[in-house]
Amino acid sequence: MSASIVPYEDGPLIVRGDFELHTPDGEPIDPGRGTIALCRCGRSATKPFCDGTHKAVRFRAPSDRQTPSPRKP
Repeated sequence: MSASIVPYEDGPLIVRGDFELHTPDGEPIDPGRGTIALCRCGRSATKPFCDGTHKAVRFRAPSDRQTPSPRKP
């Protein structure tokens, strides 16, 4: 099974499927479940996981791609 990542409008990234999380140093992070919400607002007290703070800080971000696709070499 592969992983999927879905950005929710004004909210977190929802990750489902077969995935691994690691710190910048390469240490594994136990997600504790097969579906997780990752913080996009940068204010979560439980980073990298979402704790709902995006609602309190009125974080705004669309659910679709904002930038053009990368150019092919």
